[in-house]
Amino acid sequence: MKVPAILAVGAAAVLTLSACGGGKSTASDTAAKASTAAGLHVASTSLGTVLVDASGHTVYTLSTDGRDHSTCDSSCLALWPAVASSGVTGVTAKVGSTATPSGPKTATVAGHPVYTFSGDQQPGDVNGEGLQDFGGVWYAVSPSGTAVTAASGSSSSPSSPPPAYPGRGY
Repeated sequence: MKVPAILAVGAAAVLTLSACGGGKSTASDTAAKASTAAGLHVASTSLGTVLVDASGHTVYTLSTDGRDHSTCDSSCLALWPAVASSGVTGVTAKVGSTATPSGPKTATVAGHPVYTFSGDQQPGDVNGEGLQDFGGVWYAVSPSGTAVTAASGSSSSPSSPPPAYPGRGY
């Protein structure tokens, strides 16, 4: 009679412990949790190493934006959403934020306002690279805050702008 009681208590203990989350995490679960917790972070794409947002979407800068000055209005933000500046990991440039003409804030990386692209469906997509839209050219952003040019897979420093940035100081 004591054996069945001990087995019942043991079975209840096993069920209780298994319900407490002792399951295994997969690599994709871990990556998903890391990316949402990281906010702006570094990822590898076909352009090389670039900044991505918490969802893993590539972060872009617009050539016509100025230092700490966004020119992306509400129609622009509908296609190029603003990026939150919280939870930064692996970014070597200074991260801040600035208001857009429509009011919402967007992150800045090395003083340049940054956005994602609504045409990037999956993490790591770089469909916005080199697009001419809203008065300028869009470029992915490196961890140091420089524009990444698709042609060379390299980044340009703020002191030597790529050809599409004439006179913009990028």
